[in-house]
Amino acid sequence: MSTAPAAAEVTPVMTKKPEIRVYNTLSKTKEPFAPLHPPKVGIYLCGPTVYAESHIGHMVGPVIFDTVKRYLRYSGYDVTWVVNITDVDDKLINKSKERGIPMSQIATEMTADYLANLKELGVNQIDYLPRATDHMPQIIAFIQTLVEKGHAYAVDGDVFFDVSKDPGYGQLSNRSPEDQQGEGGGAASKKRSPGDFALWKNAKDSDISWDSPWGKGRPGWHIECSAMSHEILGDTFDIHGGGLDLMFPHHENERAQSSCCHNAPMVKYWMHNGLMRAGEKGKVGGKSDRQESAEEAASGKISRSKGAGGLADLIRKHSGERIRFFLLRTHYRSTIVYGEDGLAEAGTSLEAFYRFFDRFDEIVANTGVTFYTLDAATKREDGAFDPAGNELLESIHAIREKFLAAMDDDFNTGSAISHLFESIKIFNRFADAQSLSPGAPAENEHVQSLIAAVKVIRELAGTLGLFQKPVASSGGNEEDAELLDQVVHLLINLRKEARENKDYAMGDAIRDRLSSLGISLLDKKEGTSWERS
Repeated sequence: MSTAPAAAEVTPVMTKKPEIRVYNTLSKTKEPFAPLHPPKVGIYLCGPTVYAESHIGHMVGPVIFDTVKRYLRYSGYDVTWVVNITDVDDKLINKSKERGIPMSQIATEMTADYLANLKELGVNQIDYLPRATDHMPQIIAFIQTLVEKGHAYAVDGDVFFDVSKDPGYGQLSNRSPEDQQGEGGGAASKKRSPGDFALWKNAKDSDISWDSPWGKGRPGWHIECSAMSHEILGDTFDIHGGGLDLMFPHHENERAQSSCCHNAPMVKYWMHNGLMRAGEKGKVGGKSDRQESAEEAASGKISRSKGAGGLADLIRKHSGERIRFFLLRTHYRSTIVYGEDGLAEAGTSLEAFYRFFDRFDEIVANTGVTFYTLDAATKREDGAFDPAGNELLESIHAIREKFLAAMDDDFNTGSAISHLFESIKIFNRFADAQSLSPGAPAENEHVQSLIAAVKVIRELAGTLGLFQKPVASSGGNEEDAELLDQVVHLLINLRKEARENKDYAMGDAIRDRLSSLGISLLDKKEGTSWERS
């Protein structure tokens, strides 16, 4: 083993501009990433329709594009990321009627649930979360422009987009206008062609409506995203993301109406993530009241009643970091097979990292640093270094190069994670070979070499949003989470018995004591649940 320099003596080097490639669904090829207005990058991701609690399928896109933004920022780009909230939709209206409360109240509750789950999974890079109901003037103006240009037509309070007026219709999904799955019933009889789709829906008999030049109504699904993305990102922006099941008809229709409205391409790169399946079949997700696309049917999409449910309990059981790690182990364009076995395997893999972090903290105890307090580089150019003949740093330098090559190649997080695993083996072998024991002298050259090398791994993990806080703050392991859940439910049952016996003081004391420990009780008609405050 060659002599190791101190951590502060690692020599930075000049680096060339990264050559990132992105798979573009529009061209069906990987293309060099060249944003429209470098270094600025605009990203839009289709967000949820907030009519029910989030499930794990809702987290796939946000985790992926949170990582994409992290990596682009790390590579020197100034990224603006938009995720919309659909808070007016048939599902929301039906849920409002079912629960007997305003649609806005349901949307607020479910948006809060969605955001809480994003936080637990470390998704914190979103810049804008526009809501459809806040953009009615923009939506109406957008539709008016399409009507004035002859791309849309109004019939008895409804407005439809005329797909025959867009010569490029179908180029994203390789579908013809005849394949479009439009509304049935009365709307179908109003359309010039079966492939035409609704921009504005007549809602004379509904309490949920807005005034427009065509009468009271509400927007169609597709126009909401076009209007909100345009308002924030402009006529043309760099990346539009979403699940493969949204490519047709949603993204195809977005592309058509936006390009016709602005006489410019809507998006430069269309990025579609693969779907999540429950076991070997069945897409995890709520069943839509819209007709399924061919992609959805092929994926074997399942409804909530068949297994997709609220995410909070899953996070309590497995931790947000484990779920994020599970989602990133697969390349984003591949299918994710969801199941307890996969989550358990992800947990086992993470434990290898956690065990090394504990070992590292024990070895460097006299240096005043820990893994989670290491001052790692946040920019690619700042993290480049010359190993200067140090064997450990040579190995980690090679890991860094392979990691970056994987991420440059269409954000291949699965391959990147495998290289992080390789580094853990290297670190453990090094510590064993150098007999680095707990509390080793801070000035020990091998301790300093280890610190310099581990900084590199913390740098790379940061681009994936992993290992950003100690594991105890991330939710703990499965056994601890299950024990906590059992203890809290025991107290919930004791509180229930106390209230049934009219011992309200005891019931309140249990609730207040749990609250002081950071646990909130949620009383609902179906029972009491809990969450971390």
